[in-house]
Amino acid sequence: MAYTSINKSSLNFTNKLFTGNNTSGHAITGVGFQPDMVWFRNRSSQQNWRAFDVIRGATYRLVPNENSTNHAEAQQLQAFGADGFTVGADGSVNGNTEAMSAYCWKAGGSASANTDGSINSTVSVNTTAGFSIVKWTGSGANATIGHGLNAIPNVVIVKNLGATENWVNFHTPFGPTKYIKLNDTSAEGTSSDVWNNTAPTSSVFYVGSNTATNQSGNDMIAYCFTDKTGYSKFGKYVGNGNADGTFVYTGFKPKMVIVKEYNGSGNWIVKNDYYDNQNDHYVLVNEVDAETSGAVVGFDLLSNGFKLRGTAGDSNGSSASILYMAFGQSLVGSNNVPCTAT
Repeated sequence: MAYTSINKSSLNFTNKLFTGNNTSGHAITGVGFQPDMVWFRNRSSQQNWRAFDVIRGATYRLVPNENSTNHAEAQQLQAFGADGFTVGADGSVNGNTEAMSAYCWKAGGSASANTDGSINSTVSVNTTAGFSIVKWTGSGANATIGHGLNAIPNVVIVKNLGATENWVNFHTPFGPTKYIKLNDTSAEGTSSDVWNNTAPTSSVFYVGSNTATNQSGNDMIAYCFTDKTGYSKFGKYVGNGNADGTFVYTGFKPKMVIVKEYNGSGNWIVKNDYYDNQNDHYVLVNEVDAETSGAVVGFDLLSNGFKLRGTAGDSNGSSASILYMAFGQSLVGSNNVPCTAT
């Protein structure tokens, strides 16, 4: 049996780098697929993150580092394209002469109805890559929501579109009694009304009465991910607080890793592979800061995982419990057997 069903990770996820020009109608191509979700990060200056998806529509933005509502913006993402996207003149997505990142995921294109849950949902799903976008209208009471993955999600990220509520996240490492906020540095919280104290199944995830995940009458959006051998991995590790840091096995070479200490305060750190061996560069999901660097947050991105090389508490604190999300590509031979780190 083949090690991985993902023949080319770049047909499902990529970080498209481009230089902004601050003009409306700036078309970016070369993504390799039509993206269904794009998160923009201006790497050169202090700007908010911007998140867009095919279900809400190209011109509607969310801000992952804030609790702000869904909002139409004419000069941010203007259109999804067959091999990329078109941006407007806003500096957060197209700063003049500035280095831009566009994190692009492929879901399932146009949305379809899902009736698996007690609340009907609308989904765009890529079962091969283990990613779905899910929209529903909150009921204010315990409910289930169909996600379309045909597999148990390891990560569910939810935002209330109509209220200034935090982004709340379910992650397998700490289970359905806990949640963690994407837009700040706080440790995990405990609540019975966020995920209704019930773990997701291969067809649905659970929500309670909490307004962050199921406010009555408000539209909600969720981004769901599940492990896919050789392409994506979601889990936890324990830091050791020194430069010969923890090694985390993913089974593929990561192109992007996101980490967050969940039993203590810490930033959401994003590491990318575009600097080759200079992996002290990073951006923060929960901040407006431009890309920065520091050996204290150093990672080695290896053929089968990543190894911490810095001593920052956020990413490698001694005895710290840290969650991670990783996307990448297996290095395999003709017999589809994974390589090992060198």
